[in-house]
Amino acid sequence: MTDPLLALRPWEAPEVTSWGRLPMNTVDRRAGALSLDGPWRFQLLPAPDAPVGAVWSSTRVPGAWTMQDTDDLPQYTNIRMPYTEFPPRSPADNPTGVYEREVEVPAEWSGRRIVLQVGAAESVLLVHVDGRPVGLSKDSHLAAEFDLTGVVRAGQRAAVRLTVVKWSDASHIEDQDQWWHGGITRSVLLYATDPLHLADVAVRARRDGELRVDCRVRDAAGALPGGWYVTGELDGLPLAQDTALDRAHEEDGRVSDFLGEVRLRTVVRAVRPWSAETPELYGLTVRLHRADGTVSDTARYRVGFRDVEVVGRDLLVNGERVFVRGVNRHDFHPLTGRTVSPEDMRADLVLLKRFGFNAIRTAHYPNDPALYDLADELGLYVVDEADIESHDHAHEIADDPRYLNAFVDRVSRMVLRDKNHPCVIVWSLGNESDYGAHHDAAAGWVRRHDPTRPVQYEGAAKRGWADPDVASDIACPMYAPLEDCLAHALSGRQTKPLIQCEYSHAMGNSNGTLADHWAAIEATPGLQGGFIWEFWDHGILQRVSDGRPAGRGGAGLYDNGVTAPGHRWAYGGDFGEPYHDGAFVADGVVFPDRTPKPVLYEHRELAAPVRLRCFRHEGLVLANHQHFRGLEWLAAEWELSLADGGTLTAPAELPALRPGETAVVPLPFELPADGGEAWLTLRVTTAEDLPWAPRGTEVCAPQLRLRAAVPAKEEPAVAAAVEVDGDGLLVHPLLTAAPTLSLWRAPTDNDELGGIATRWRSWGLDALVRRPLSVHRDGVSVTVVAEYAGPTGVVRHRQVLTPVEGGLRIDEEAELPEEFDDVARVGSVFETVAGLDLLEWFGQGPWESYPDRSAGAPVGHHSLPVDALFTPYLRPQESGGRHGVRRFTLTAPDATGLAVTLDEPRQVSVTRYRAEDLTAVAHHDELVPRDGCVVHLDAAHRGLGTASCGPDTFVSYLVAPGVHRWSWTLRVL
Repeated sequence: MTDPLLALRPWEAPEVTSWGRLPMNTVDRRAGALSLDGPWRFQLLPAPDAPVGAVWSSTRVPGAWTMQDTDDLPQYTNIRMPYTEFPPRSPADNPTGVYEREVEVPAEWSGRRIVLQVGAAESVLLVHVDGRPVGLSKDSHLAAEFDLTGVVRAGQRAAVRLTVVKWSDASHIEDQDQWWHGGITRSVLLYATDPLHLADVAVRARRDGELRVDCRVRDAAGALPGGWYVTGELDGLPLAQDTALDRAHEEDGRVSDFLGEVRLRTVVRAVRPWSAETPELYGLTVRLHRADGTVSDTARYRVGFRDVEVVGRDLLVNGERVFVRGVNRHDFHPLTGRTVSPEDMRADLVLLKRFGFNAIRTAHYPNDPALYDLADELGLYVVDEADIESHDHAHEIADDPRYLNAFVDRVSRMVLRDKNHPCVIVWSLGNESDYGAHHDAAAGWVRRHDPTRPVQYEGAAKRGWADPDVASDIACPMYAPLEDCLAHALSGRQTKPLIQCEYSHAMGNSNGTLADHWAAIEATPGLQGGFIWEFWDHGILQRVSDGRPAGRGGAGLYDNGVTAPGHRWAYGGDFGEPYHDGAFVADGVVFPDRTPKPVLYEHRELAAPVRLRCFRHEGLVLANHQHFRGLEWLAAEWELSLADGGTLTAPAELPALRPGETAVVPLPFELPADGGEAWLTLRVTTAEDLPWAPRGTEVCAPQLRLRAAVPAKEEPAVAAAVEVDGDGLLVHPLLTAAPTLSLWRAPTDNDELGGIATRWRSWGLDALVRRPLSVHRDGVSVTVVAEYAGPTGVVRHRQVLTPVEGGLRIDEEAELPEEFDDVARVGSVFETVAGLDLLEWFGQGPWESYPDRSAGAPVGHHSLPVDALFTPYLRPQESGGRHGVRRFTLTAPDATGLAVTLDEPRQVSVTRYRAEDLTAVAHHDELVPRDGCVVHLDAAHRGLGTASCGPDTFVSYLVAPGVHRWSWTLRVL
């Protein structure tokens, strides 16, 4: 007998989106359910129609089989499909997982409705129970439910088989920038309800306190029994039934024997509105009663009262124009792939809150349901995105009628699942799928079903940001140049909010010009923020010995972004896949173990709720940059950093300011009269324990310069003659490599993918040949002139070495030819003896910073071990730099070492690696640190930009041709 599920061949039938699957709804059935998570019998077949064998292995559910020691390993592609078949076809070699286990159906479920829920399966799910076909589902990131009431019997065992087909027609619209996996990636459960049950509950809670609850009631037996009714209460206060709705049903003929509808209402006086800053939640309970008053079903919700609307070119939350400080987030874990626990999701959101983010875009599919509960609780706005991306074949699919049902099905099921979450403020129709009739159809359904939220879709931008007749209420482009955004906002033609769905690409050492973007956003009406791409570096923990994922047994094998010996963070190509896109999957603001990258400190400062605006004679201007609350939840301390006098602290009392208000506060210190450089920092922390931060967690550290530096003059001193070798290179007891000119850096991901490094190599910047021209002694000074030659240009370098009190001053000049119009750096590089392991400096820090990413590194006195200065981006590259350094010491444990004073704030890096060391390897486990330190002192250093995906850095952060001058003093401690 032919299996009707296999007869449909759903892996190549785009018109088939489901069979036997129950409608999506908001009623959470996790409480009281029977969890089927854990070990299942498992076979991995070569194709969906291959026969099931007699030999079974074991696998864990939830979990991708690609992460559990099968021969089908993870594969990463960005745009390209991992096979050549054109939609809707799938390859003949199509891994198919067969999962089986027995389930003891509880005896007390006799007479009840029994439902199987599979949280997520990639990409086609076929369900059989006791050999009988039950149903099928597509849509890899939403749950599928199946009614087993007529298939299983209470008190007896049932054999459940879940067959998951990896590739299908649906894969062509799940072509997202992430690892390809296969398997059951979210929890599986079995639950029971009374035959008379709540089929759906829709909650609408407005910021004025008006609450409306629409309930739909069904009975598994068919016709509804007489006398049933629904009650509700909000934090113990009863809701009233809206009798007008019942009368309307009678008048318009919508009364049904099989579907009941009830509307409950109330108005909450003195309501506490929900927002990302003030995530106030109320407890709602809805009960369905039989005629005798007994309860047949119950649903519980946490309700947030808030309004979202687009008015003109502003997105308003509770009537306020809010800045959207967002990040894109995948469901990801380095040990389990797509399976993420609630504890891990909480850790994700807690970290985002601590670093100033207030919004998430669920790129590019609905996330695990637990994430929305957490966003409601912790306070994060969510752009909820449907599981649609057809990147490789976007144009063909957008208007292909075979895929129309799939688009509308995926968008509508997302809305039906998540509509009661106050955190969801925008519905997104998907990502990078061109723009066609399917998007208009899906948008029409959403606007009819849920008029309380705007709809967005990036692909509609092809019709223009201002076009009012597209399926997007928000202009949400990707990586639009800032000048284009400003021009649009100032053009007079803007018709809707401009909030970029992706605007700063965090691949490797990146996110340059973030501060410039936010300065423009905060100053320009019509610009309202955007979402950084993305949260995670998607590095999978890999055992180097066999090239396989470390899997669940890998816990404890990584820390602070670094893996233990024998393991590494794998990216595209590391699992032997023939088609891949390399390290492009490593583009997050955190490492795979959730260690923050330096950019997070930059973002935290740009999102600071408290700002120091300026220093006037009467005091400091302090501002509250929040939208909805005062400063009472914060505490603070003043910190005065003196270039020549250490650091002073004093308690700070924050003024009572409403959102947007400013106040003048007195200067907390009397400045010393010595005239040295002075910086005032306000260390702002949480004043009490919060769900996302314990008391004392630093929130921001705004800073003002109170006094500029006075240039110091150093007179030549009578000392031992400067020693140079025959090529004019300095000979020094603490240096193993003399100071030479450097124009090269180990290319960042932005340098490589943006094509910048290709130009540098064509100029020979990675292998310039030094040719000494002259060595001249003039009294105690030595002047060395040399040329650094490449295939296309010559740089003339002049170095003057002069003894000064206690050391040596080095004055340098480099003249870059016109063809070197954009080099990586201009500066000096030298290497030290071993044993100098501690860097102490006055300048920006303590974390890594660069010319176009330095707003989050306050000026002060900082100290770190040399090994802690390096940032282990997944692909080794330029890292570890500190911007604005005035002076530093490199010392051994006995306090001996060297000291460097710079003529003005400069870019400095101290690591264990030469640029060629970093460029020569693909992973950090291949790097061999040097015993000494490699020190760069840069007169100018190129900005980072985001050119791997998006605009490069601004012209103001480029290193131009012409003459560059710098000087520094080297002393022995």
